[in-house]
Amino acid sequence: MASAQPEFDVSDILDGLPERLHDTMARAVAETPDHPALIEDGRAWSYRQLANNVDQTAASLTALGIRPGDRMMIVSENSIALVALLLAASKINAWAIVVNPRLSPRELDQIRDHSGSRRMFFTADVSGEAASHAQRVGTEIAKVGPLDNIGVSALNETTTPEPVQTSPAKQVAVLIYTSGTTGTPKGVMLTHENLLFSARTTALLRRMDNRDKLYVVLPISHIVGVSLTLMTLMTGGTVRLVSKYDPAALAKAIAEEGITILNGVPATYQRLLEYKTLSGVPKLNKGSLRYIGVAGAPLDPDLKSRVEAELGLPLLNGYGITECAPGISGVRIEAPRPDSAVGQIVPGVEGRIIDRDGKLAANGAVGELHVRGKNVMLGYYRAPDLTEKVIDRDGWFNTGDLAYLDGDCMFIVGRTKEMIIRSGFNVYPAEVEAVLSSHDAVVQSAVVGRSADGNEEVVAFVQLLKGSNVTPSELMAFAGKQLTSYKRPSQIIVLDALPATSTGKILKHKLAESLRGT
Repeated sequence: MASAQPEFDVSDILDGLPERLHDTMARAVAETPDHPALIEDGRAWSYRQLANNVDQTAASLTALGIRPGDRMMIVSENSIALVALLLAASKINAWAIVVNPRLSPRELDQIRDHSGSRRMFFTADVSGEAASHAQRVGTEIAKVGPLDNIGVSALNETTTPEPVQTSPAKQVAVLIYTSGTTGTPKGVMLTHENLLFSARTTALLRRMDNRDKLYVVLPISHIVGVSLTLMTLMTGGTVRLVSKYDPAALAKAIAEEGITILNGVPATYQRLLEYKTLSGVPKLNKGSLRYIGVAGAPLDPDLKSRVEAELGLPLLNGYGITECAPGISGVRIEAPRPDSAVGQIVPGVEGRIIDRDGKLAANGAVGELHVRGKNVMLGYYRAPDLTEKVIDRDGWFNTGDLAYLDGDCMFIVGRTKEMIIRSGFNVYPAEVEAVLSSHDAVVQSAVVGRSADGNEEVVAFVQLLKGSNVTPSELMAFAGKQLTSYKRPSQIIVLDALPATSTGKILKHKLAESLRGT
């Protein structure tokens, strides 16, 4: 599969592409220095202030012993301080590792030890979780440039810096740790070019300019949050930073703050609709919204249609992964779809679907999605064997996701490792989940396989709307009417909440682990 007929080409993306992450603000600093760049509750920085404060933060990092090529951890919720530290790291050619403070101490320590972090920085004022981690590791609360009350860990004297590369395509900007489906963290090395190429491509597709104001609630510890921030600064718009998701606060911001673009995961929109129902508001005020996007998890068509009816805008589905910085495909503004398709491959990126025999799959046939482009990561940090398994000599990256094409439009059906083989038939969890999630009482669902006497069983986990008394047997009957026999769940387990990352991605490996011995 070649890339779709582009609205623009690679030369348009590369024309004027910044060299480093901190260069994203340069144009706005020169042309509209007093335009708001970053806003959080109670504080705002203009582009002029952002540039000056990033310079001061970078100087402070150098004074604290952060060298070019060092890895530095930023443990923070979305905040102005986080963005300042991220851009300051870029300015001194350090590698930023933004970490969600809601990770456990064990997970945080794993990342610190594997990365060889020179120092850890905690935004103690932004969240209680960050403050608790700061206290646990014995930090000193200090002023870092203009940033007050930053927890700064002791200097790691034993770590060595990585070589600095002059090319944006080779110099790592951000190291993002992802557990994937195994639960074992892997450090994804994303270069300046990876991140900026992907961010600019998305900004062009969304027709962004300095009038846009993005509501950034998806965490910057995740690739989508990073990309949303960069694309907004690159276009001179305003980043509205939100530390923790609250549907009531989102509804108020949309109605009153001039938000033009909202990105979320399906759960973002599900909770917004729940808030509307529970609050008794007759209809949500869409304010200045012009674009609503969703990615990160399978999109239930029923949820999609309800969101569209409520906000009067098409909910545009997209697909990307951390290793691709993240953009791979998206439904276009000018061609919305009524289904759960993830759209066309974005300009500048190539894609192909490979069948079990290693050949190009026919249109409509399911296979593994491979992609190639300037968005593909440099590799996994300190894991060349893992890198070789996913990136071939020609630069094709195996996403590990199963997909098929309908014309030039792509559908994702699940992960290769999550596919269930039952009685010799392939069962794609996403198909079963779509059926279960279409039930009025189901908030979300997740399907995994369980070994049973040389075969695999289909086991479904569901989260119900509060107050619902629907039973697993009723859900089984509901699904049975829409699924052929080998796709029907052997068991449906109701949970109060499904384990998920901060972005709403369901942790299926934890659900699978819970079945062992059952």
